[in-house]
Amino acid sequence: MIRQSELILNPDGSVYHLNLRPEHIAPDIIFVGDQNRVEKITQFFETIEFSTQKREFKTQTGSYKGKRISVMSTGIGPDNIDIVLNELDALVNIDLETRLPKKGLTSLNIIRIGTSGSLQADIPTDSFVLSKFGLGLDNMLRSYQIDEVSDKDLEEAFVKHTNWDAKKGRPYVTRCSEKLEAMVESEHMFKGITATAGGFYAPQGRVLRLALQDSELNSKMDNFEFEGAKITNLEMETAAIYGLSALLGHNALSLNAIIANRANGTFSADPYKAVDELIKYTLDKIAAAK
Repeated sequence: MIRQSELILNPDGSVYHLNLRPEHIAPDIIFVGDQNRVEKITQFFETIEFSTQKREFKTQTGSYKGKRISVMSTGIGPDNIDIVLNELDALVNIDLETRLPKKGLTSLNIIRIGTSGSLQADIPTDSFVLSKFGLGLDNMLRSYQIDEVSDKDLEEAFVKHTNWDAKKGRPYVTRCSEKLEAMVESEHMFKGITATAGGFYAPQGRVLRLALQDSELNSKMDNFEFEGAKITNLEMETAAIYGLSALLGHNALSLNAIIANRANGTFSADPYKAVDELIKYTLDKIAAAK
């Protein structure tokens, strides 16, 4: 039995942070970072059956073209992903009354829709990037036993290429769901490695008043390539989503609308249009899937 201190429930039986009970979520879930972006997706739904919010975690479940879908905001960073993935998994794979894991595993389909800046000059603004791999620079997943889901060859190549400082912890690499990749991909999408940082400023190479541990890291990442795959973009959630989903038996995919290109200094003339197009594209793919 899982102790109360390990799996905390609210008085109404919902999981502590997400404020959800099992009946509130659909098998297909869209993640967004910003709570205000949830309704930018559910505005396309025919019906909304449930809505709740606690802290930065907002969830709405409804129907799009006959397909039941949940949309959830995760907030920013790998630490929030740790909360969201574990509590979602508890909703479908733990009996919340007996506090015992269920015998049969339920696999959720999770697609993150985000915005990002490209690190490669040939990935223009307003394009879409599918993250084939998540490269975690954040250490969160290292608290789990991850050997079975990590790509050690890619990890080692990145460590050597960047002369990575071991004091920062070892980067990890996990792969997207092949099932969801096949469902969503198109010839117009760019694919590659998405790097997940544990912070917004120094962890992503930004300098305000504090010096960076490695001022050359971003340029090293720009030039990294492994078996034809380059680091396409830098954000704060994808690798954590991929790693925990793989460990827990869920399918996960991360898609980004590129609204800036850090390699050539450009920014989208209409970032909202790019995001809306990615939202509608993803919803149609989910609705069409059997």
